[in-house]
Amino acid sequence: MSQVPQEAVLKDDFCYCKRPWNINYKDYQALLNESEYAAWLAAFGFIPKHFTVSINHLDSLSEIAEVNKFLKQNGFILNSSGGEIKGSPEDLLEQSSTVARPVKVEFADGVHSVPGCYYEFAKRYNDENGVLFQGFVAKSADKIFESTDVAAG
Repeated sequence: MSQVPQEAVLKDDFCYCKRPWNINYKDYQALLNESEYAAWLAAFGFIPKHFTVSINHLDSLSEIAEVNKFLKQNGFILNSSGGEIKGSPEDLLEQSSTVARPVKVEFADGVHSVPGCYYEFAKRYNDENGVLFQGFVAKSADKIFESTDVAAG
């Protein structure tokens, strides 16, 4: 972390500014062989990898199948690993996500395309106490995280 100045991490824009270090594409690929998460972080820095849209708070679409249909009609590719809809009302959570589109990233030795960010869509259900479920379903989350897999992008 010698490339990250101490003052950079104290700035308000740290989590959405350009990565504060240099990396070449060869090192990115070496990281990719070990961990897609590590490679993504090395390429993009600390920006969010995905955003979640709460279907419970949408005005015009209330079901995850409706959201998926709308997305596909508008040219988005959905992550189909484990099915387009992950989870179920019984799990108290249904999720889907777009596939991260490739974006051009400037590496120390040139510009290369790598998978960027993606959007997740979540519909949560009330538990037996009438409280909206706030957790995650591990078997679904693993599939959602595949939205940035190099093979998917």
